[in-house]
Amino acid sequence: MYTDLIKKETTLFWFRRDLRLTDNSGLYHALKENPQVLPVFIFDKEILDELEDRDDARVNFIYVTVLALKSELEKIGSTLLVVHDSPIKFFKSITPKAVYTNSDYEPYAKKRDTAVEKILLEKGVKFNTYKDQVIFDKGDIIKNDGKPYTVFTPYSKKWKAHLTQDNYKAYPTNKYYNNFIKLTTLPLPTLEKIGFQPSNIKFPQRIIKSSIIQNYNLDRDYPARAGTTRLSVHLRFGTVGIRKLVGEALKKNDMWLNELIWRDFYHMILWHFPNVNQAFKPAYDRIEWRNDPAEFDSWCKGRTGYPIVDAGMRELNTTGFMHNRVRMIVASFLVKHLLIDWRWGEAYFARRLLDFDLAANNGGWQWAAGSGCDAAPYFRVFNPYLQTEKFDPELTYIKNWIPELKTGLYPKPIVDHAFARKRVLSAYKRALQNN
Repeated sequence: MYTDLIKKETTLFWFRRDLRLTDNSGLYHALKENPQVLPVFIFDKEILDELEDRDDARVNFIYVTVLALKSELEKIGSTLLVVHDSPIKFFKSITPKAVYTNSDYEPYAKKRDTAVEKILLEKGVKFNTYKDQVIFDKGDIIKNDGKPYTVFTPYSKKWKAHLTQDNYKAYPTNKYYNNFIKLTTLPLPTLEKIGFQPSNIKFPQRIIKSSIIQNYNLDRDYPARAGTTRLSVHLRFGTVGIRKLVGEALKKNDMWLNELIWRDFYHMILWHFPNVNQAFKPAYDRIEWRNDPAEFDSWCKGRTGYPIVDAGMRELNTTGFMHNRVRMIVASFLVKHLLIDWRWGEAYFARRLLDFDLAANNGGWQWAAGSGCDAAPYFRVFNPYLQTEKFDPELTYIKNWIPELKTGLYPKPIVDHAFARKRVLSAYKRALQNN
């Protein structure tokens, strides 16, 4: 099917979590080292077939971005090959000169790339991977004894100590645009053809707002303020590069830089400890969860009777986004107040978050549960009322999402806070007493 297009002199660059032409590490190396570079994007059936929602906003975001990327390439005389298939089947069907791509650290991606590399090597085709979505990966930042860090603060100190300008210097990809293959446009399957339909969710703009970064340490905890950059989805899919953002953070705000370092940290943890379905601290898998389906449904729908929790869940369900402070509150509530397994909440966030990233999502949920690396101690139970007084005192954020607040239509609290706190501490103590 693709043999007429992909010949032995054709080099492929495989776009994945790096949907941009500028400052793209793997693309830079492909273009610099080869003429006749054909970019390809694969709508991976192995991933898409697992998704529950046919109007999944992430697929919609990727589709729109791929369409824009294809248009950008066609303006410089090339195009983008868009495939809807299993990557394994695709690479079995072709024999290019070489394949270039950027590294992905998730368990499925590692397994897929190992299989693709094996297929290509059997044909004598080299599979080249590069670091692009993080500043430091794998074993770049490790302890003196060669083991990975599991605590953020010493990791971040070494991360900063190792950082040089070369680590966040942009790759001048545009210098080698002449090495893109010269082709007229290739057909693009419709969104419906790959089994999905448009989403109503509005995507955040790809704009780096300097004023937000400068004031990040002052505004980041207040959900009613425009205090966060909303760039997480762009980082997730690589429409904005991490190197550019680190350069901005170094100039403007150390706390915002720390958020980017947390992202590297969680990716490093995922690489070294890929068993994400288990508690990072094994003793926490002994906790006896209540896992009440009706209470979980109330949490999902934003009907728990705790306004800050319900506002967050309604924001998530409506926009695909939730403010980071509120993410911590709603996660703590599910695990600590309702004694529902953190994996239930993690899976719901994975389904709903536009910026879903396995490393950060798993890390955040295990942090809230106390079971993860560098997690909050198990006896820390967020009080939703105190969190509201501190971070949404005028109820501005809450009223935006709960117009029926203080009416008979809003439900009473699903559980008493003091009772829930006592119950969860008892459950945790029983599980951890022999640890």
